[in-house]
Amino acid sequence: MKQWAGLWFAVLASTAMAHAPGHFEERAAKVEGVDYRYQVFIPGGLTPSSRPPIVLFLHGSGEKGEDNRAQMTQGLPPWLKTHLDFPAVVVMPQAHLQQSWRDNTAAAAALATLRMSVSEFHADPKQAYVTGLSDGGFGSWKLGAEHPGEFAGLVIICGAVFSTWDGKPWSGIWGAPVQDGPQAVFDWVAGKVRGTPVLLFHGSDDQAVPPEQSRQMAAALKRIGSPVRYTEYPGVGHGSWQQAYATPGLWPFYAAN
Repeated sequence: MKQWAGLWFAVLASTAMAHAPGHFEERAAKVEGVDYRYQVFIPGGLTPSSRPPIVLFLHGSGEKGEDNRAQMTQGLPPWLKTHLDFPAVVVMPQAHLQQSWRDNTAAAAALATLRMSVSEFHADPKQAYVTGLSDGGFGSWKLGAEHPGEFAGLVIICGAVFSTWDGKPWSGIWGAPVQDGPQAVFDWVAGKVRGTPVLLFHGSDDQAVPPEQSRQMAAALKRIGSPVRYTEYPGVGHGSWQQAYATPGLWPFYAAN
């Protein structure tokens, strides 16, 4: 555990934000001519000199829409509502109904909301994390692989990097060698995120996204000596995110989990 903790960024030096509860605010952005709505968790006591960490959360396929509400019902947002002392900015965009975080347009919109929030809240770009569940797990792998070195860590729950679409191999990650089969994709993605700490979570009985995806990604990262920790929940199906986000020590800058 000490070795793992050393791979993450150090605990925040300032404790000022811990004395006031955080809160949620709504935002909207236009990305490539399309309107996107998102919510932001703002730590209590935030000042322009705070330089807090920042987390991008990508929801699952069941939370798509344009109400700027559904993405708050699963995963990290409900956890945040009971942990208002969380010392990081959290950006929670919402994909449109016809989109997936595996799509280039939706992924670009998510990244844009993150970068706008870094600027607005004076967050530390060197402490930017991306996390997601299910479709958001796919999207987290996509952002991590397509933007190597941009994130301080990836927290991916029941995600995947390889699937089939109309009987054809498909990844959604630009440049992935899908024609060479899943193993080649696992190894290629591992190489892209090499050096970035990765936490993986999956239920052993997940029927929506096979746990083999996380198992193989963990194995591929270990083969090249890249930091990874994989947790598999026995007897748990697709909804493994509640347990995952409640994991003690999940966030290196938050001692109270």
